[in-house]
Amino acid sequence: MLQPFGDEIWIADGPIADIAGFRYPTRMAVIRLPGGALFIWSPGALCDELRAAVDALGEVRHVIAPNALHHLFIGEWQAAYPAARLYAAPRLRERRKDIVFDGDLDDSPAPGWSGEIDQVVVRGNVITSEVVFFHRKSRTVIFTDLIQHFTPGWFSGWRAVVARWDLMTAPEPAVPRKFRMAFLDRRTARAALQRILAWPAEKVLMAHAAPIEADGRAFIARAFAWLI
Repeated sequence: MLQPFGDEIWIADGPIADIAGFRYPTRMAVIRLPGGALFIWSPGALCDELRAAVDALGEVRHVIAPNALHHLFIGEWQAAYPAARLYAAPRLRERRKDIVFDGDLDDSPAPGWSGEIDQVVVRGNVITSEVVFFHRKSRTVIFTDLIQHFTPGWFSGWRAVVARWDLMTAPEPAVPRKFRMAFLDRRTARAALQRILAWPAEKVLMAHAAPIEADGRAFIARAFAWLI
């Protein structure tokens, strides 16, 4: 269920989510902070097996919804871990008025993970503002939807045509064309990207692509070459 991805970081792949007829795999990450507190990024569907594996690592203290599109399972986690703090990406509060959030994500880490995990909000996109994280200990940058990749054959019929146009099935993970077109304020987006490229990244995690386990900073630069 949970697979080690580096020093004090684990990942778990969850069920397929159907969004507007497109099938998206889901992935979450768990980071253990000093003292045993757990940082849950983009929480997936919570089952007994996953909950037992998470509880074996430490205490769930921070539950992260990293953009306004990744919120399907946050209610389950809030109910299961009422003592944990739930953090919202920009524009998510308006979408999930049924959820009580404890904090909002911005360009500065919250005190609970400051010094261990860095972050920056990639703004300027009309679809969503995504919070990108960097786990220092494992040198892992964590994207949500801004970089995606699906293997050939994942989509069929007209959806395969759309996915190909959208660069979702490019030779390597890429920023989908719809997101590129939605960056109306590219100057602001570039400023965020420069902060991301300054991180000494080795690995890159994405919600909808196979992880990159080496030369992470060079990979990110290639993925965003169109913006640079």
